[in-house]
Amino acid sequence: MNEKETKVHAFKNDALGELDAVGIAARIKNKEISAKEAVSASIERANTVNPSINAIVTELYDRALGESDKGHQGPFSGVPMFFKDMLMIKGFTAHHGTTANRNLKASTTTDPIVKQIYAQGFINMGMSTMPEFGFTASTEFHNAEATRNPWNTDHSAGGSSGGSAALVAAGIVPFAHAADGGGSIRIPAGACGLVGLKASRGRLLQASKFKRQPVEIAIDGVVSRSVRDTAHFYAEAEKFYKNKRLPDIGLISGPSNRKYKIGFTGKSVKDMGADADTMIGLQQTVKLLELMGHEVVPFDLPVKDRFVEDFANLWSVGGFYFHRYGKKVFGEEYEPSELSDLTIGLSKRFQENKAKTVGSIVRLRNSFRQYRRMFNQSGLDMILTPTTAHAPPAIGYLSMTLPYEELFQRIQQWASFTPYHNATGGPSISLPVQHYTEEDLPMGMLFSANLGQDAVLLDIAYQLEAAQPWKKITV
Repeated sequence: MNEKETKVHAFKNDALGELDAVGIAARIKNKEISAKEAVSASIERANTVNPSINAIVTELYDRALGESDKGHQGPFSGVPMFFKDMLMIKGFTAHHGTTANRNLKASTTTDPIVKQIYAQGFINMGMSTMPEFGFTASTEFHNAEATRNPWNTDHSAGGSSGGSAALVAAGIVPFAHAADGGGSIRIPAGACGLVGLKASRGRLLQASKFKRQPVEIAIDGVVSRSVRDTAHFYAEAEKFYKNKRLPDIGLISGPSNRKYKIGFTGKSVKDMGADADTMIGLQQTVKLLELMGHEVVPFDLPVKDRFVEDFANLWSVGGFYFHRYGKKVFGEEYEPSELSDLTIGLSKRFQENKAKTVGSIVRLRNSFRQYRRMFNQSGLDMILTPTTAHAPPAIGYLSMTLPYEELFQRIQQWASFTPYHNATGGPSISLPVQHYTEEDLPMGMLFSANLGQDAVLLDIAYQLEAAQPWKKITV
């Protein structure tokens, strides 16, 4: 921790060092370290740093140490990681970020996405924090301590996968599960200086509860510190399950020499867009891409203003569902009296606008057609925008104790760039850039591509990482 005690990390000369997951897996495979040493180092790091960032809900350290003795198979065999606190894992409890589930019984089944991740050899260290049902873009709570950004603990780690992002950025683990229903992989990745890919819809197996979505907006994924970790994860995930409707990604092992045509904009939907500091980061990214030989052109997103209301209407469906039917979803142990004003406000919003909801759902389901036309007619390979409209806000700016209307508007403004890809199913990736705020906070830039074109996003990520490697937390 530095003299202001706002920046924290766990990097040190132990079994994990400063390596990414691929590097740690190689050390284990070559018997330079054991899986138990890797897990033990992660536990020590968590015990040292997590009190400052509050990113862990459930510790499974004894189980992880036991698993480390079993010699797991897989390319990431023995590498420690965390799951977001929303997945069904047999024998353990997921709380979905809410104390309404504080007495929930342990799961009797394991989600398909968990099996897909376990197949790669990872060892589960526990569950990372998320806000209530992932309904907000900051991992803050109405009745508990917020998860804090390790770059500056006075600021948000983003959300809803804020716990996972904080753990990876702080060096407690190199890699963590995340999920994204409106930006929840990409926003915390941007806030914490990480790589966060929301893959094309259907690329990975689903969490069981995602199957109930009226529009398939939410998708599982991961956050990492290196492009190669994310690239290797998706290459290996395809060996477990491959969606025949999508082109293979395969193993993207490094940058190509391919030059892309990239459209860029700092404007989002309606009257929302990036602030002045974020625009500096965008312009710097544009200049870097041009120096690398890419064609970068101004481009306005052809998204109608009503998208904002349509997505909000869908968002509200979730609030109503968990408010009114939580006991049917989670069991009689569910306590709706523990819910936040945000969830209850979303539920009321649905009831006030339910006549419009069917039309919103239909338009959102059909938005992929307009998305495909946008790429096909423009000739663009990808589109560049900021990940968020401004830097990670101070803790409290997106507090769950704020009046519902005020919080709802602030979330919409900050997270105005990411929901479009959830509705359309298109892939997008948040990448760190070499522009940091006065508080030394990272800033993410968001690249999106046509449906199924995840590989080009990994390629541009590799190219940018090689051209201007992103910073790691140091004190």
